[in-house]
Amino acid sequence: MSTPVYRDPSWLRSEIDAILSFYYPTCVDEADGGFVAQLDEESGAVYDSDPKHLVATSRYTANFCRGHRYDGPEWCRSMAERGVEFLRETHRDPEVGGYDWLLEGTEPVDRRRVCYGHAFVLLAYAEATDVGIDGARECLGDAYDVLIDRFWEPDHSLCESEYAADWSEAEDYRGQNANMHTCEAMLAAYEATGQRRYLDRAREIAHAITVELARGREGLLWEHYTADWDHDMGYNRDDPRHQFRPWGYQPGHHVEWAKLLAVLDRHADTDWALSRARELFDAAVSHGWDPEYGGFHYTFDPDGSPVVEDKYGWPVAEGIGAAAALYERTNDERYTEWYDRFWAYAGEALVAPGRNWYRKRTRDDDPYETASGPAVEPGYHPIGACVESIRSFEAIPNAE
Repeated sequence: MSTPVYRDPSWLRSEIDAILSFYYPTCVDEADGGFVAQLDEESGAVYDSDPKHLVATSRYTANFCRGHRYDGPEWCRSMAERGVEFLRETHRDPEVGGYDWLLEGTEPVDRRRVCYGHAFVLLAYAEATDVGIDGARECLGDAYDVLIDRFWEPDHSLCESEYAADWSEAEDYRGQNANMHTCEAMLAAYEATGQRRYLDRAREIAHAITVELARGREGLLWEHYTADWDHDMGYNRDDPRHQFRPWGYQPGHHVEWAKLLAVLDRHADTDWALSRARELFDAAVSHGWDPEYGGFHYTFDPDGSPVVEDKYGWPVAEGIGAAAALYERTNDERYTEWYDRFWAYAGEALVAPGRNWYRKRTRDDDPYETASGPAVEPGYHPIGACVESIRSFEAIPNAE
């Protein structure tokens, strides 16, 4: 039997190249440096060249590093170098430390110190270290120090969420999402350097979120917490469509954690990571997958009913990566069935004419117009899905 195209590493590499080529060279800001993330999803035209979001800069950098690693176009390396330079020289505040959340051109307009953004900085430097970008390893070490010195709460083995620009005042809110991406970045840093400290932090965060805080919640992962890491079930109850902190359980984060736990299982000897990965994957597809139209509902209520029924692209991408990684760890064909189902849905509903992915669709898969404001998703999730799929299927001889 021939290998299905979705599982063919050469096809997956071509998808990475296609997504990168949608953004490049339009994304290059020749005037101010860095990258422009505000591209129309249909036409690829720039609708606002000024905003430079820390998450977008970091994700672009990681994307180009991954493109270079998997033999993408020759410009991937120079773009990765560009991203590292812009993070180090423009987003980073050399006086008080840390990275500015949002720039207009090169001028900071929002200088909050946000753990979520710093996690992606760490990820970008880890990916750059892995492909040998000059100076990236030193930047990686510095970014790790900032995360641990400023955000890390050793009594909880988790990170705080946000500080004022001068680190003088911390937000009371604590969040699952920032810690999930910190775990992701720590895993990438371990893979790039082999340094045990990164793996130790990844394991601690993963256990705290997916085991300790999931107790008494039927194993599900709540998003929002108080300063004492108690579940805050009312946070943003009246704002279920918040860009970064929506109310409700997110099936996308359940499959994303399933992927990260499967990756953790590759590197660390635990008796819980793989079993929790399987449980979280099952929870996502049972509570979140729409059996009528396909795709994941964005959020669901503690009683299991959908809250926001819109279909975002990133949860499906994370489902692809999770299914691939779980198949590699378990050899369970159920995961390849879901893997193919996720890719089939993506091809029908999420992949735009330029091979980039739509950010979100309605429940029955009508497109939304490209949103205004600073963008943060320059193809990071679908490229990540391809990367994890390549790693997983190349690790399995004659995978079918």
